[in-house]
Amino acid sequence: MHIQIVLFDGFDPLDVVAPYEVLYAGGSASDGAVTVELVTAEGPREVVSGTGGLTLRAACALDPERADMLLVPGASGRVGEPGEVPEEEVGAGEWKQDEFIPVLLGRTLTTELPALLKRAMDDPDITVATVCGGSLVLAMAGLLEGRHATTHHMGLDMLDATGAHAVRARIVDDGDLITGAGVTSGLDLGLYLLEREVGPRVAHAVEELFSHERRGTVWRAQGPAPTAL
Repeated sequence: MHIQIVLFDGFDPLDVVAPYEVLYAGGSASDGAVTVELVTAEGPREVVSGTGGLTLRAACALDPERADMLLVPGASGRVGEPGEVPEEEVGAGEWKQDEFIPVLLGRTLTTELPALLKRAMDDPDITVATVCGGSLVLAMAGLLEGRHATTHHMGLDMLDATGAHAVRARIVDDGDLITGAGVTSGLDLGLYLLEREVGPRVAHAVEELFSHERRGTVWRAQGPAPTAL
């Protein structure tokens, strides 16, 4: 299983590093059954995160032909109050530090990323995963209509407004779309991906190595609907 983790200007570093380390460790624990790399829509380059200018280097270009899975992080920046960010600013202008998160996410729509993500979403052999606001990147590109997904709790209304079925859960498994909620859910997402794709023994070994226990129940659209509690 080859996984490409997508970087874009203003990305949240923990959204990237947490699943990267988990998945890399899973590859080591499975004799290379999992490989992972950092990519961008533009190709190899230094990419500046939205957290203090921390920079990571993408090794190559996002290529759905080479990937079994794509993982999209969210952005790091100012949250802002409802109505504080004018709609005309979303996705406009050049990147700068400490921008509003909706602006950072919206700017991805001006790159080749939406078209590449659509190719991946249209391919039944590719799984797309997201952490935090990564699901909003897909939703803003019109790729999540009718799909079950989650995001950071502050973005659930926005996710729902795009036509997705927003679920208040830490991890949501919607088949070839797997989404994580807040920033630290990247650890849980990585462990769940290892369990689902490689097996629980490898996932458990990495869980022990990281001294981290996955939280919550993975939500799926299965079983009877719960009655009021």
